[in-house]
Amino acid sequence: MPSFEFHFDFGSPNAYLSHKLIPAISERTGVACDYIPVLLGGVFKLTNNKSPMEQFQGIRNKNEYGRLEMERFIEKHALTAYQRNPYFPVNTVQIMRGAVLMGRQGRLLEYVDAVYRHMWEEGRKMDDGEVVAGALDEAGFDGAAILEGIQEQAVKDELLANTTASVERGTFGSPTFFVGDEIFFGKDRLGDVEEEIARQT
Repeated sequence: MPSFEFHFDFGSPNAYLSHKLIPAISERTGVACDYIPVLLGGVFKLTNNKSPMEQFQGIRNKNEYGRLEMERFIEKHALTAYQRNPYFPVNTVQIMRGAVLMGRQGRLLEYVDAVYRHMWEEGRKMDDGEVVAGALDEAGFDGAAILEGIQEQAVKDELLANTTASVERGTFGSPTFFVGDEIFFGKDRLGDVEEEIARQT
C-alpha cells in the first residue's frame, strides 16, 4: 500500500476543508492518512513564501476570486459547518505543538478534530492560552496539561524537524499531500491525490 500523508497547520482554512474530506478518501481507497504537523510560519520562512492575503494584496479581483472558489468548494462538498475565524490570522504555534504532543500520546486525530472544530466552526481565538485550555477541556482533554507539555524541548524540536523535513520534500504551504514520493498542494488536488493512491495500490 502507498503512504498517504497530510502535512497541515491549523491556521489554514483550506487545510481544515481538506481534513473534512480525507476520511472518505481513506474509506474509498483503503489507505489510512498520516497527519504530519508542520508550522506554516516556518514553512513560509524556509521557502520565502507568504500567505495568500499578503501575496495577493493589492491585486484586483484575485482574492475575490479565491473567496468565490472557496464558496463553491464548500457548497459542492456540503461543508456547511465552516465559518471564517474572526481572529484570523491566528498564531498556531501552541496548538501545532499540541498536535505533536497528542501524536506521541496516540490521540492525534481526536485532537485534530477538536482543534479544527474550535478554530473553523466555532470561531475561537486559538492562540489565547486560556481559550485553548478551555476548548480542549470541553473536548475531553486536559488543557492545562497539554499547555504544560508543549513546553518540552523535545516537542518543540519535533515540530521544527517535521517542518524542515516537509520543506525538503517540496512543501511550500498548507495543505500539502504526499502519496509515496508524489507531492500535491491544495484542497483542489484531492481528486488527484485519490487517483494517485489508486495508481500506486
